[in-house]
Amino acid sequence: MTALVDRAGRRYPLHGPRWCGDDGSPLLVTPLPGITRDDVDTAVRSQWRYAAALPAPVERPVSLGEGLTPLLPFGLDGVELLVKLEWINPTGSFKDRGTTVMISTLRDQGVGEILEDSSGNGGSSIAAYAAAAGMRATILAPGSTSAAKIQQSRVHGATVELVPGSRQATADEAVRRSASTFYASHNWHPFFLQGTKLLAYEIWEDLGFDAPEAVVLPCGAGSLVLGLHLGFGELLASGAIRRRPRLLVSQPVNCSPLVAAFAAGSETVAPGEWTATIAEGTAIARPVRDREVLAAIRLSGGDMAAVPEADLGPATFELAGRGLYAEPTSAAVLPAVREFLRRGVLRPGGTTVVVLTGTALKAADAVARLLDGR
Repeated sequence: MTALVDRAGRRYPLHGPRWCGDDGSPLLVTPLPGITRDDVDTAVRSQWRYAAALPAPVERPVSLGEGLTPLLPFGLDGVELLVKLEWINPTGSFKDRGTTVMISTLRDQGVGEILEDSSGNGGSSIAAYAAAAGMRATILAPGSTSAAKIQQSRVHGATVELVPGSRQATADEAVRRSASTFYASHNWHPFFLQGTKLLAYEIWEDLGFDAPEAVVLPCGAGSLVLGLHLGFGELLASGAIRRRPRLLVSQPVNCSPLVAAFAAGSETVAPGEWTATIAEGTAIARPVRDREVLAAIRLSGGDMAAVPEADLGPATFELAGRGLYAEPTSAAVLPAVREFLRRGVLRPGGTTVVVLTGTALKAADAVARLLDGR
């Protein structure tokens, strides 16, 4: 029977509002069989066309039309790639994929008030979907968060509180407050991953119901890494694909605990002193699901790269010069692709999808600083 499971293997009912195990560890849904192309509801013009892949039916999805984002050809240094423009989602980032499934589930479970912590995109996404669901939302965000992201959350009706200190300090404060308000965390809640996994299904359909050889993406806490891991794993289990794509993942040098752990062959991240980065969406010093993210990348035969801070501005402008206005967090994939090509882990001639996770329209302050520094 499908259930939630914690790191110790304890099982919990699928339908109760729960965000962590009794031991405080993160939860996952037990493995699912996946779907085939016959299960895709092509009459649905959103990622809910893959609803058959979810662990339980949702009576009334809280949907704003997320998914079905463009997949465009993109040449880089003579290598042909495909870029997936995730900022076409309703609130401007891939986070809407996870939020729609999580909020729909929580509304079905009778949750009416939620708490979230975010460096920006996750918070504005949850604020929007909470508004659509008729829920009250409180968003905790670092004081350094881009003003446009905070503004968006407030306009949607959420209460936004800025927390002094690092992104990790904000996460710690949210966990403390979870004793009194349900913690609908995009980093913790297992149904958020059930939403992000649908990107794998969409890429599969984009490619004529086939898998790419590799996917390049940025990573902070790793919800997109784990989503792709789950989605492609289910497609493999259902027989819909023959191989699991390699996950090639970037973090900024200034905050790259997963890259350090990956390079050291460790199963978990080690405590470290990290500095500020303009790639604010990936500035997570202690990723909650570190061991799961590292295991997923290794299982795929993938790799990780730390992108120097000095490369983030030029990458942002290079993409913008080709019409793609990606926030620095997303633009990090450009120097990462070049590094993976240099290492030989990314080979010309294969099908490689590069995920651009969020728009620079929501990182106006960061882009202004880059312009001032040119």
